[in-house]
Amino acid sequence: MSGDVVNLRQFRKQKARSEKERQAEQNRISFGRTKAEKNLTRALNDKAEKTLDQGRIDKPE
Repeated sequence: MSGDVVNLRQFRKQKARSEKERQAEQNRISFGRTKAEKNLTRALNDKAEKTLDQGRIDKPE
């Protein structure tokens, strides 16, 4: 029964680092948009909403 000797402190630190890197990658995907991209998305949404409202028929009450 011969196995590799592992320093548990170093193993825990490496595991924590890899977990932080995984979380950072998720955050980059979720929140890593430039201001120009955010403005473009906002403008496209506003245009789509305006176009939709133009076709709306209001019923007189």
